[in-house]
Amino acid sequence: MTRFVGLLYSISLPEGKRVSNAVLRELLERLGHGDVATLLSTGNAVFTAKDDDPRAIEKSFETAFAEVFGRHIDFIVREGPGWEKLIAANPFPEQSEIDGSHVAVRVMREPLAAEAQKLIADRASKAEIVRFIDGDPWVYFGDGIAHSKLAGVLTARRTGIGTSRNWNTVKKIVGAL
Repeated sequence: MTRFVGLLYSISLPEGKRVSNAVLRELLERLGHGDVATLLSTGNAVFTAKDDDPRAIEKSFETAFAEVFGRHIDFIVREGPGWEKLIAANPFPEQSEIDGSHVAVRVMREPLAAEAQKLIADRASKAEIVRFIDGDPWVYFGDGIAHSKLAGVLTARRTGIGTSRNWNTVKKIVGAL
């Protein structure tokens, strides 16, 4: 059985409700996944699966999620070794050490297209550094994410299906593999 990382794009539901870790875990277990661990409260899970196709896992999860909650939310899946490769590729080790909340990676379902890369690079301020590694954009938000115009570009509509996690979260996830 293969170990996977699964990331919900959002934990927000209509009427101010949120997807809890318990609900995320139960849904993954109902789909037949095992050894499910959820991390933090931001839609992160690590689990084993009999199916070794991340796209098939994403599709079955998204379908089940929509049936339960009446709403589609993207679910991005990476194999454990792929997550470890993502960690090793961090282009901002010094900044990550100083403040991991200012370093983020947008984990993409498919590698980022050239036009999306250009959009991200063009939108970055002087305090932001952007790198593209294996189709995922990494960003050092020198002044933080809260007031960044670049953060508003990192959406499915503008860059493709993906979800962002800061370095602190990325490290916690690898610890659960």
